[in-house]
Amino acid sequence: MPDPTLDYISHRRYNPLRGSWILVSPHRTKRPWQGQQEEPTKTSLPVHDPSCYLCPGNKRAQGDVNPQYEHTFVFVNDYSAVKEEQAEHEPAEKNGSLSSLLLRAEPVTGKCYVITFSPSHNLTLADLAPASILSVIKTWTSLYTAHISPTSPIAKISSPKTLAPLNHQDSQFTRPHAQYRFMQIFENKGPAMGCSNPHPHGQVWVTTGMPEEPGLELDQLKAYHHKNDGAHLLVDYASLESRLKERTIFENSAFIACCPWWAIWPFEVMIISRGHRRALPDLSEAESELLAEAIAEVTRRYDNLFETQFPYSMGLHQAPLDGTEQEMEASHFHIHFYPPLLRSATVRKFLVG
Repeated sequence: MPDPTLDYISHRRYNPLRGSWILVSPHRTKRPWQGQQEEPTKTSLPVHDPSCYLCPGNKRAQGDVNPQYEHTFVFVNDYSAVKEEQAEHEPAEKNGSLSSLLLRAEPVTGKCYVITFSPSHNLTLADLAPASILSVIKTWTSLYTAHISPTSPIAKISSPKTLAPLNHQDSQFTRPHAQYRFMQIFENKGPAMGCSNPHPHGQVWVTTGMPEEPGLELDQLKAYHHKNDGAHLLVDYASLESRLKERTIFENSAFIACCPWWAIWPFEVMIISRGHRRALPDLSEAESELLAEAIAEVTRRYDNLFETQFPYSMGLHQAPLDGTEQEMEASHFHIHFYPPLLRSATVRKFLVG
């Protein structure tokens, strides 16, 4: 049973996904705020913006013209964060030197994609019906399947009915010569999160290296799986939150959306698969539809909370594209939402120390 005294005292909470602790000071929510305030997002956008490089039929920064797409559209980012091909890196200092120990670097190659969620310039995920979000999920699944290692056990279960055609330029999604390690699917929504274009879109970065947060989580998921006779951390956590119903925002038969016990952000949310699903291809057609419902509910409730287009950074965490059997089995599909707002549409939380 929860301890109500924790609502009034400073304490630490353990984050089992990172193996770390956070300090919680509930009494500080009563302090007055005279710091920086944000402008609430209340812009009125057209359905089609002729100057937008993501709208159908428009020309992008590098000169390519978007097709007249009707659902989602995927293309290689014109300004990718990582390169597919680059010069070899040779450390200037030999192994064992002080520089090689403290000034370490290693090359990372990969590919970056942009995914438009809708042809309509003035919509966000919060405005889309679950059926439209399902199209986004199928596109995510298609991209993941196109890049997963052919030897992965997940590659053997991808069902054609769960996949969506990426677009007319499918040749750009062929399997790379070198197997990539991880696919990070994410969305930064709103100017407060650094989003430079209001057209509804997200990104996908496929890299040879493992990003830090998913890597830390995978280590913890493996450790829990090993120490608890094959149990899965997030299956157990989803079951616990569903039973307590203290931090639950929405749930259906396949997913639960809750504010995690160890949340750093005031309105942080995780969408967690109730059953052990390693990655998007593990989801059945019905489960994909239920995931679309959960995403629609979370994003809509965010917008309704302060009657603004609620900013956030959203990231999907799932099994790596290439890894050991232990890593694949311990992985668990879930989505993080990190929103910056604190008490209203104008007051933002800052992580400082």
